[in-house]
Amino acid sequence: MRHSRIIASGSYAPERVIKNEWFNEQLGEDVDTWLRENLTIRERRWMEEDQSTSDLCVEAGKEALEMAGLKKEDIDLLIIATDTPDFISPSTASVVQQKMELTNATSLDTNTACAGFPTALTLANSMMVTDSVYQKVMVIGAYGMSRFLDLNDKKTVTLFADGAGAVILEPAENNEEGFLASDLRTKPEYYKHMGIYGGGAAAPAARSESQDNIQCLQFVEKFPKEINPEVWTDMIRTVAQKGDFNTDDIAGAYMTQININQIWETMDNLSLERDTAPTIMDKYGYTGSAAIPMVFDKALRDGSVSKGDILVFVGSGGGLHFGACAYRW
Repeated sequence: MRHSRIIASGSYAPERVIKNEWFNEQLGEDVDTWLRENLTIRERRWMEEDQSTSDLCVEAGKEALEMAGLKKEDIDLLIIATDTPDFISPSTASVVQQKMELTNATSLDTNTACAGFPTALTLANSMMVTDSVYQKVMVIGAYGMSRFLDLNDKKTVTLFADGAGAVILEPAENNEEGFLASDLRTKPEYYKHMGIYGGGAAAPAARSESQDNIQCLQFVEKFPKEINPEVWTDMIRTVAQKGDFNTDDIAGAYMTQININQIWETMDNLSLERDTAPTIMDKYGYTGSAAIPMVFDKALRDGSVSKGDILVFVGSGGGLHFGACAYRW
């Protein structure tokens, strides 16, 4: 059966480095110690004033094209996974397509918050299965959350950062490589817990400017701390069953980079070595829907991915959305 395989990746983080110590001064208290000891975060990247989410996508996409040895005209489909779009409308994908001059592509956005990348991979694979016109597909997870942060809200401002990660897919030639399985879930009872609640149809910007911080990211209520490790563990077991492989065979787990302890707990639940799930939050903070492709790109370029490896991509984010998919390299 026709399916996709990943042939290249790319990533980009803005040049502007924000170290933990900056927040000590901004918030008037020591947040550096807690961030380092509990989350391993030491610094993160924020966009410059003249950058936007689409610009991050362009740079990551260029890196992926270079690794693949492809021209911009070769891309048939572009999917952008983000919940920090340039505009409510039009799509960020159309902006990126224009900036990259992907003249032969069509494009679209998908928004399942920080579960966006595995969701977009699953969508791209499905489109490639059903329509042979899609021969080269670029999928980008992107995050420009610095634009939506209240600089005085220590619950959010110290965690979130900007970046983009891209992969390029093509049809697999055999069943010994490529897409194996996916699992997408939503727990909608948590949709009010975290989000950017101003600027859309429910609270248009013109009517919400007078409401304090409604157009900034808000943590309204805490999520159960056990929810990510429990759901991630179950989803990985599910894609293993669907994909006909054992969880013991997983060589790389590329996961939402918001809490290192939740990542480690998931690996422990599966009796996998903790370094099966590499992390990058120490240098990049939490880059949302970009985190998974960014950490994968680093692993690929470091030589940590070998032919035949089983790889899983697992994410979760506001909604509450969850996404997991597995590929054989």
